[in-house]
Amino acid sequence: MIYLIEDDDAIRELVVYTLNNSGYETKGFAKPSAFWKELKKEIPSLILLDLMLPEEDGLRILKKLRDLHDTKYVPIMILSAKSSEYDKVIGLDYGADDYVPKPFGMMELVARVKALLRRTEERKQSSDCELGNLYVCPAKHIVKVDGEVVNLTYKEFEMLNLLLQNRGLVFSRDQILSRIWEYEFDGESRTVDVHIRTLRQKLKSAGKYIETVRGIGYKIGDGTNA
Repeated sequence: MIYLIEDDDAIRELVVYTLNNSGYETKGFAKPSAFWKELKKEIPSLILLDLMLPEEDGLRILKKLRDLHDTKYVPIMILSAKSSEYDKVIGLDYGADDYVPKPFGMMELVARVKALLRRTEERKQSSDCELGNLYVCPAKHIVKVDGEVVNLTYKEFEMLNLLLQNRGLVFSRDQILSRIWEYEFDGESRTVDVHIRTLRQKLKSAGKYIETVRGIGYKIGDGTNA
């Protein structure tokens, strides 16, 4: 089941129609209150969320969903007319898994939905990783350093998991953008460096395992060349 929160009737009806005809059972909600009521009955496999809504701001809804136990790991895709790089970064750092600026084509949306659901399933099937004092459980979205839980944003976690699952392989900034964000930042790769820097700080002593390969990108190593 997919839930869509969108107050524009034309967009909501078209998206629901398209996804239903693409094999994804979908329900649309014009107001957040109707969405919250339905959420008590069934937890969806994906939530599509507009940001500018009546009753409640979309970012506030996103934060509440990430704070709730039942929806903490449900994939969330933002659909918004706010299309600046800043808006995208804010939405992703609040916990969204993808960000699709309006206007968008229906075929593109279906492809993005399919990709996000596939990536979510792959993450569930990923095995636990241990490296020195670092432990990561992809299925439960748990990261521990020296036995203590480390709280990461969704993009920080996905970057760490990507590098760990491909230990020793070097990923360029563009490859990380493509794999984690699944869209281009118009060549703006600084966002990867910013997230890597923050990730290393949060991991403290385990941050040394994320190594910089000069002129190329990043990889997981033995911590001797961070």
